[in-house]
Amino acid sequence: MERESEKAKLKTHLIFAYGTLKRGFPNHYLMEELMNQDDAVFVGVYLTEDHYPLVCGPHGIPYLINLPGLGHRVKGEIYAVSEGAVAKLDEFEGVSSGCYERLPLTVVAPVEEGGGRVEAEAYWGHRRFGEVLWKTKGEVGLKEYGEKEAKEYVRKENRLGGRNSILDLVP
Repeated sequence: MERESEKAKLKTHLIFAYGTLKRGFPNHYLMEELMNQDDAVFVGVYLTEDHYPLVCGPHGIPYLINLPGLGHRVKGEIYAVSEGAVAKLDEFEGVSSGCYERLPLTVVAPVEEGGGRVEAEAYWGHRRFGEVLWKTKGEVGLKEYGEKEAKEYVRKENRLGGRNSILDLVP
């Protein structure tokens, strides 16, 4: 039993997955790998406490944009993850190349599950292009990344040059 609690303590980050990393979506395989390696645990479904824009950019890639008060309360999933899992997720999300930035946010459990508030982190569309993307999308966002949006998603390996053309939005 002590070994289990030690493993639980090692999962020091709560990550809010709102797009392709969610269960049933194109990149959930990464969360499954992390769970199989005991580097992640599914916690539950949550909503952002504040309203934020959630839009799909080039290649159907979802971006949560750090403009509080705009958009909707966004639905996603919380995962408790280890430090090693965060490093893998940062790499996957292109944090070092400026695609996303991992920043804090407050999420709440649905009322039927107690409605508790949790401080977590999410991968936000980088501030260099977030507001521009929001304006490009006519300032219309999603409440949730769903099956319809996932049909537009193009995997990294199938993109021209294997990169994310969102960076073309910034000077």
